[in-house]
Amino acid sequence: MKIKSLTIALIASLATVLGTSSCSSDDDEPEAPVATQVAGSYTGNEVIMVDNDESSNETKTYEITKASDTSVDMTVPEWGMGMMTIPSFIVKNIPLAKSGNTITGKVASYSGTVKNAKGEEKAYVVSNVALMFSDKKVVGTYSLKYGNMPFLMTTTFTGTRK
Repeated sequence: MKIKSLTIALIASLATVLGTSSCSSDDDEPEAPVATQVAGSYTGNEVIMVDNDESSNETKTYEITKASDTSVDMTVPEWGMGMMTIPSFIVKNIPLAKSGNTITGKVASYSGTVKNAKGEEKAYVVSNVALMFSDKKVVGTYSLKYGNMPFLMTTTFTGTRK
């Protein structure tokens, strides 16, 4: 009889302890990967400087797509007119880091090729890429060397995600 009462008391105590403890709220969802948090279309002001002179100041849309949980690809829109157009190009695998509510991305150098208006393959090198995301805004800077152009183009883009 004592063993039966002791067993019942032990089961009741165990049920009380397990029933009142919890690991965490069931409503807490894990934070989305940083690339998911910033992926989207950003529209805003793009300023392009060529040899320290403002060459372009326009509203443009940049696409930021998730490459992995911790990196993104940035699609830069075309720029210029007619045969002087620099086609849209991609900077791939920009690694991201998060500090507080700010997510940053940096790449020292990235190179690729695109086809121009004549269908010719042109090389491009993008350097000093720096992105800073906060809320639904992005500020990005980079330098571009396109084809055989003898000068460097420096771009600053400030946009808001749609």
